[in-house]
Amino acid sequence: MIPHILLQTLIVPVIASVIIFLTRSKMGEKAGWIAGITHLYTTVLLCIAGIRVYGGETIFEEYPIGAVINFNLLADGLSIPVALIMNLICLALAFYSIHYVDHRIEAIYGEVDKKTWLMYYTRFFFLFNFFSVGFMGVSFATNLIAMYLFMELLTVIPLYFIMATFGYSDFIERYKVALMCLFWGVAEATFFLIGIIWGYTQIGSFEISELHNLAGNPLTLWIASFILLGLAIKLAMVPFQVWMPWVHAEHPTCIAGLLAVYANIAAYVIVRVLVLPLHDDLKVFCIPMMVFAAITMIYGALLALAQTDVKRLCACSTISQISYSVFGIGAFTVLGIEGGIFYFLSHILGKAIFFSTGGILVYVTGIRDMRKMGGLWHRMPITATLWISASLILSGIPPFSGFVGKWVLFTGAFQFGLENPIMLPIVILAVMSTILTLVYTFLRGLQIFFGPLKPALANNDKIRDPPLTMTIPLLILAVVSFILGVYPEPILELLHSVIGIL
Repeated sequence: MIPHILLQTLIVPVIASVIIFLTRSKMGEKAGWIAGITHLYTTVLLCIAGIRVYGGETIFEEYPIGAVINFNLLADGLSIPVALIMNLICLALAFYSIHYVDHRIEAIYGEVDKKTWLMYYTRFFFLFNFFSVGFMGVSFATNLIAMYLFMELLTVIPLYFIMATFGYSDFIERYKVALMCLFWGVAEATFFLIGIIWGYTQIGSFEISELHNLAGNPLTLWIASFILLGLAIKLAMVPFQVWMPWVHAEHPTCIAGLLAVYANIAAYVIVRVLVLPLHDDLKVFCIPMMVFAAITMIYGALLALAQTDVKRLCACSTISQISYSVFGIGAFTVLGIEGGIFYFLSHILGKAIFFSTGGILVYVTGIRDMRKMGGLWHRMPITATLWISASLILSGIPPFSGFVGKWVLFTGAFQFGLENPIMLPIVILAVMSTILTLVYTFLRGLQIFFGPLKPALANNDKIRDPPLTMTIPLLILAVVSFILGVYPEPILELLHSVIGIL
């Protein structure tokens, strides 16, 4: 048996970052491979842990610091599939970044000397590893303060500095957007912190396992309101969506897929911290959550339809797609919650492919305006296949995982609607909104890849599919989504082992 298997998923990426930093002048060019191999190792660990949990075991590792705060880690049927899929995306984007970061350095800083190039290249991968540390920490934390610190880790360390150093636009604009990302992240974390401290004053514990003691407390709704408000900001729900198009679109594309994970992970936190321990008390939030989720999914889809910038299209799509998970969770039915989490996993797989494919288009053509693209299928067949795969996942078309997620969550939503007929029109409207996803993904795909090749592109011999280190990881994510779509039972059984207690 592998010792400290969950702790290793947190510590190994940190060790890798230290190695990258200390060897930046000698092994700097291999920094991307170090990050990739690190995430391959932690993904294997999570697969082993997942097999143990699927066999009926709950993995608990105790790392106490004091009487109030600890860094204990728990892997159960809810946390292990979430952690595994998120880490798999980190693995894919680590290899994707090897060539992409080189391109970003050249695009931003031009021809630089070897020392300067190594400084920027190793800085990226030094910061990159902290994403998985934060994701694994949020997934496995049993203590609310620990969960808060891991969420802050995601905001303060990698997102800000990578955006400021490698983002799009000019120097001033990059730092403005980085500050926007930081401020909204701090705002979200502040509301979350107020909520959990207020909860502590009532039960004397920050342990998630003790939150059920808030049941029946007259202050529970206020405590939950602060936590939900913070998480709604992270989820970019209407009216807090204003940060998403700027931050998501202007981040370097190899990070944009992880930013989608960063925002989506709030859906997991809602289930872990609020829905499971306080299910009956918080049913009052069902209708508001579902209504705002429906508004957000339609607003985000219409916003995506209006975009001509390929990166902004992907960013606005995230606003819409996240809200499907919230819609299912908001039904507070077992199927709705399980479908919401399953769709969260499907969405981050699809969005990692979708955004990264958009990044490939910019990487190869140097163009972000989709109106200037056309006929690229002839030169970039693998990239076109990736775009179509992502479109199928996000649109919920079988046999990919998006179909299963939407089917299960909408089934749970209809269960709630049948008990509350006033909500049936909202549920039907939400189901119909999926057509908008189909339109903006495939319509833009037709515009970009089919028809005659634009004359300005036809004369460019550099327009072709990028290196395999950029495409193969994304194809693997598409295969994973396909497998989950054809055979979703293991993930659904794991989720049901925890959520089914409701």
